[in-house]
Amino acid sequence: MGSAAGAREAGGILTDWRRTMTAVPSAMLDPVNARPAPPTDRTTYGALWRGVPRELGFLLLTMPIAIVGLSVLQSLFWTGVGTIVIYVGLFILIGAFYTARGFGTLELVRLRWARRPEIARPTWEPRGTPRTFWRVAFGPFVNGHYWLYLLHGILINPIVSIVTWTVTMVWTLVALGGLTDWIWDGFIPREGQNVHLSHVIVDWAFRTSSTFDPVLGDRILYFILGVVFAATLPFVTRGLTLAHDAIARGLLGAWRSEALQREVADLSASRGAAVAAEDQALRRLERDLHDGPQQRLIRLQMDIAAAERKLADDPDAAAALLAEARQQAGDTLEELRALSRGFAPPLLQDRGLAAAAESLAARSTVAMRVESSLATGERFSPETERNAYYVLAELAANVAKHSGATESRLFLDRTVDPSGAVWLSVWVTDNGTGGAAAVDGHGLSGLAERVRGLRGEFVVDSPAGGPSRIGARLPLS
Repeated sequence: MGSAAGAREAGGILTDWRRTMTAVPSAMLDPVNARPAPPTDRTTYGALWRGVPRELGFLLLTMPIAIVGLSVLQSLFWTGVGTIVIYVGLFILIGAFYTARGFGTLELVRLRWARRPEIARPTWEPRGTPRTFWRVAFGPFVNGHYWLYLLHGILINPIVSIVTWTVTMVWTLVALGGLTDWIWDGFIPREGQNVHLSHVIVDWAFRTSSTFDPVLGDRILYFILGVVFAATLPFVTRGLTLAHDAIARGLLGAWRSEALQREVADLSASRGAAVAAEDQALRRLERDLHDGPQQRLIRLQMDIAAAERKLADDPDAAAALLAEARQQAGDTLEELRALSRGFAPPLLQDRGLAAAAESLAARSTVAMRVESSLATGERFSPETERNAYYVLAELAANVAKHSGATESRLFLDRTVDPSGAVWLSVWVTDNGTGGAAAVDGHGLSGLAERVRGLRGEFVVDSPAGGPSRIGARLPLS
């Protein structure tokens, strides 16, 4: 077995191929089912301070952007309403909807920049529907997301932004002014100043007439205020940013019903792909049985019948026919074993995927090396192991029959993506002539359907002249 590091590196390459090369579209469920990202240390006080620069940048730009959005959207919307009787207003309203969508999308991008978790985007157009002029032009009138984005841009975001911007500015300026008051306070003229805040507070709190230096008292008071406001600034910026995040999730994010609809559609597609792949596998098994063991059994039956006829008259000829029949029976048994190994060999059930892959590589007519990052004895569900082995067996057979390769490698890798989902990657590379493609009705197309039925991903990277890199990722959850 090859080094685990080599297999992990290969798994990373497969991930890059998945983004760039020809692949069957993923049938994975949308984030409604995804496991949350691993927790981070953003709840500690130091982590809150590390988020202050981005959150301040988000909050300080919020009101200017909201006021611009309010001005533009109000102008477009009410102009469109006022001129709708001459039909021009329809198109102005369409412009208002798409402009509101732009400002709402900007808010989502800014929240993501402020290190808030990704907010699922709405479904702007129904899946599987053609993109026509009339649907693009007048679809916003019947899509509730456009109205919510317009409401966010015209009313809610400006009001909330004024409040959060004001609180942010006051809190920041008090913190900075209090901490730096001792630097610039001496340059401020004080002629005629009879009221000092420190005296007022002390006299009110202790019901007495204070006699300390009012200038020094004010400086100490301002410094204390600066320390308090600076110490609480991370909580203020985080809370105000969370307020914008909550509003955006409610108004600008995708609806739960849409996620459920996508999940149902993906499950239906996965089930259809699984049924199609199973039907293709059964048809192939039927063809292999007809072309192989069935023909040998017919020949075996004919040889035994001929031996029976010759048994009394020509025992030597009968013995030769029986010997040939025994050979036919042995060959038939080997073919049946070979067919069964293509689905679930005993070694796979007894010792797992890694051992079965080693056995598969040892039987290959093309030199094949196995590289795996799987732990010794690591097992997966029987369905996952069986399907992963089937994919590897088919790819190894393609290498032997069609690639013209002299050397190949088989990779097994278990990875965890940033969302926390666990995947099993299985793929094969060779130094052959390339040119493989997932054409309908052929072996790679059947593999792609099988993998899609498991809600996995199938990748084909086989340029003319080689090398070929073909593999699959199967979800382990």
